Parts: sequence; C-alpha cells; structure tokens
Amino acid sequence: MDVGTISLILLFGLFALLAIGMPLGFASGFLAVVTMVLKFGPDLLFRNFGTGPLGILSQRIYGVLTDYVLISVPLFILMATLLERSSIAKDMYESLNMWFSRTRGGIAVVTAVMAIIMAAMSGIIGGEVVLLGLIALPQMLRLGYNQNLAIGTICASGSLGTMIPPSIVLIFYGLTTETSIQALFQAAFLPGFIMGGLYIVYILVRTRINPDLAPLPEPSPGDLTGLDKIKAFGTLVGWIAGAIGVLVVASAIMHEVQNSVGVLRTGEYDPLDLTTVLIWAVVAVAGLLGPKLALPGFIVSKTWEMTRGLIAPMFIVVVVLGSIYGGFTGITEAAGMGTVAVLIIIILRGEFTFNLIKEASMRTFRSTGAIIWVTFGATALAGAYTIAGGPTYVANLIVGSDLGTWAVLGLMMIIFLILGCLMDWVGIVLLVMPVFLPIVLQLPIEEIGLLGGLAVDPRFVSVWFGVLFCVNMQVSFLSPPFGPAAFYLKSVAPPHITLPQIFKGFMPFIALQLFTLALIFFFPEITMAFRSE
Repeated sequence: MDVGTISLILLFGLFALLAIGMPLGFASGFLAVVTMVLKFGPDLLFRNFGTGPLGILSQRIYGVLTDYVLISVPLFILMATLLERSSIAKDMYESLNMWFSRTRGGIAVVTAVMAIIMAAMSGIIGGEVVLLGLIALPQMLRLGYNQNLAIGTICASGSLGTMIPPSIVLIFYGLTTETSIQALFQAAFLPGFIMGGLYIVYILVRTRINPDLAPLPEPSPGDLTGLDKIKAFGTLVGWIAGAIGVLVVASAIMHEVQNSVGVLRTGEYDPLDLTTVLIWAVVAVAGLLGPKLALPGFIVSKTWEMTRGLIAPMFIVVVVLGSIYGGFTGITEAAGMGTVAVLIIIILRGEFTFNLIKEASMRTFRSTGAIIWVTFGATALAGAYTIAGGPTYVANLIVGSDLGTWAVLGLMMIIFLILGCLMDWVGIVLLVMPVFLPIVLQLPIEEIGLLGGLAVDPRFVSVWFGVLFCVNMQVSFLSPPFGPAAFYLKSVAPPHITLPQIFKGFMPFIALQLFTLALIFFFPEITMAFRSE
C-alpha cells in the first residue's frame, strides 16, 4: 500500500481510537503494527518476526527506553511529589505573602512567583496546579479576588513547568530529536521567565485599572510598611549579595585546592585573580553583617521571618539549575541531586515519614508508568511510519506546495495548537517531531525570523524549534476542551466552580501565551541569549 493511503488511515485511525477512549500508548502501538502490516504484509509478523524492518523498529524503541537521560524523568516527578506533600511549598507561599501582601493583586503575584520557583525546581505541572489550588485559591477567594483572575493565575502560572528548565517536555524533545538538552534548557530560560513576567505584569496592570478585582487585605499587626519595608528589602538584597560572595570565594578556593592536589588536567587551571576574590569577600562580609550593624534589630529579625521560607526552595533551585548551567553535572545527575536535597530538607524539618515516602513513590510509579507506555507506543508508531517513508512523503507534500518559510512554520504552529487541544504532549512530541523537524531543517535559515539571527548558528534551529514547541504545549495545557490544567484545578476547587468557568478564566492568559509564541516565532534571537559557543 502506498504511503499516502497509510497516512490517511493513521490520521483517522488515531482520532477514532482516542475518541472511543483507548489510551494513547495502546492506540499508537496498535497503529504501529497496522502500519507495518500495510506496508510490508502480514508475513512480517508471522514468518519473519524480529527481522528486517521489525528489527530496526525494535532497536529504535530499545534505544529510546534505555537512554540514560530518561532516568531524570521519574526523579523529577519524585522531587515534585515530595515537595507537594511536605510543607516546603506552604512556607514559601507564606514568606512571599509577607513581602507582597500590601501590593494590589499581591496574592496573585505571590502565586505566580511561587509557580516560577516551583517550575525551576522540578519541571512538573500537574502537582503544581493542584498545590496552588489548595494553597492559593481559598486565600484569594476569601479576600474577594475576582474568580476568573484567581483561576487563570493559578493554572497559567502552574503550567510554567513546561517552559522553565528543568522542563520534562524539553527533555523528551531532546531525546526524540537528538538535540542537546542542556542547549534546550539554556534557550528556554529567558522565554520561560518572559512568560512568567508577562503574567505578573498583567496582574499588576489589570488590578490597578480595576481595583475591585483584587481588594487589599487588612494589615496584620507587626507588618512592615513604608520605609521599614524598603529597609527590609535592602537587607534581603544584602544577604543575597553576601551569599553569592561566599559562593564565589568558596569556588575560587576549591579551584586552587583542586589544582594543588593535581585533580585538574592541563588547560583546566585558571589562575586565581586575588583582587576579584578580595572584592567578593568584602561583598560577602558587608552583605551578611552590614544590615545587622546598620539597621535596628527588629527590621533584621522581621526580614528573616519574611525570608526563611524561601531558603529551602532557592537552595533546591541552585542545586538543580546551578549544577546544570555550571557544567558540573548532566541532567540526570542534577535530578538525582535535587531529589536528595529535597529528602534531606524534609528530614531536617522533621517531616519525614514512611507514609510520605510511600505516597510519593506510588504517585511517581503511576506517572512514570503512564509516560513510559505512551513513549513505547508513540515511538513504535513514529518508527513504523518513518520506515514506511512517511516523513519523506509529508516533506515532499509540504515542499511541493510552494508555501513560503513563514507559511510552513505557521502551519506547523496551528497543527501543534490543534493537536494540543486533543492529545497529550508526550504523544505529540514523539509522533509529530520526527516528521516536522526534518522539514524545518531544510528551510532557508535566513528566512526564519524577522532578523535572520539563526544564520549565526544553523545548528541552533532545532533548539529554537523545541522552545517554540514548548510554548505551544504551554497553550495546550489551558486550551478547551481537554486542557489538563482545568481538570487538575477542578479536582481541588470548591464545588461551585465549574469547568466552563475555569476555561473562561484562562482566556486572557492564553492571549499572553500566544503573544509569547509570536515573539519567539518572529525573534528567534530571544532563545539565543544564553547560547554556549
């Protein structure tokens, strides 16, 4: 059978199987077998089992499922589950609330900031939306916040784990397309924070225009106001600068020790710049001790009370992202270190119980199992379609249509958005990327973006396209009729909040996501801000 007919059978067959409720992993696995039989005949299964095209397909599935980086997925899920079940997130919310409580829309801003920090810790969205729904939604509704604003803030911010590293979506994209995951993390860093920043700006602007959307809470006894709060913020900045100074000095000393004992290889030793180290040492001492000497004791103690809930989350972020961006470890090792760091913090806080570990492990097993089954089936279908000549057929179809570069890319974005409303992101990245990415790599690179910035490094096209894909998946988490963020929130929301009301609250935030998508689409240079040479 020709590949065009097979393509139509797969398209309608996939949607038909999903419509009757068959899980994506089983549906795609079944269609992989159908594809092989239609292309090569039934003898492939009954007479020559395990040889020829079937052998190639088996090797492809084995290669994906045994990739070392895949181990990071259950580790990040376990880390997110432990965070959800401990009081680390609750303490972080209370600390942020102290800082922003007297700001118009402050509770919504706190929710967005907390979501950004949690996204940078684990890269998971389901548990994040549920956790924010349990902690932030009752607080905002109690204070009289507009319901749509509260709902949209929680779900849009809680979905940032798809964009902000260490995103599991980026990990799977890298595995599927053989793109550097570290390069993807570097490229997605700025767009992720741009999107989070847009949410915060939208909240602040909209609540200023219409103050009724976010009434200010009554001041609590002991709250710092005016000049005292500015002094407290200055104290916090000093502590942060001091902590950075300590890390720089400690790193420089460690570098010298490693060189003196012969750990460093030739060319790895960078002589110690004594002046720079001394400057950072002064910054460390001034930042950590200066506020205590220069400010009243009650301001320093209140600053510590407002900040201590942020220490554990920021430590986890530094462990995970610092080890990756610093080049100390790979993705998998960073996930393991982050999980161990969370466990140690839980133990030190006296929250460690057998039941906590059991619940976290069982949820990790269930989530990982679901992802692996989809990975297995979708990889099989993508491999079978590739062997049948599908990607070449689709590429020739698109190239032969005489569409311009922007039209081709725009069509792909529309397809991603439509598929995101109907399918899970794992299936999309495993099924569609092997077809779309080769087409993108064949497009004239100077025609991508308004400024043609990708021409500087043609190898970066797959990285940029991966970030675009992640933005699309960010939209899909909020898109009706099957946006998963809505169902996550509905599971913990008060009974009077219905699914249509939840989807209605998403609309302004979907517009912000589409604006971010357009920004990265027309200006790929945004993804190159932290590109390694």
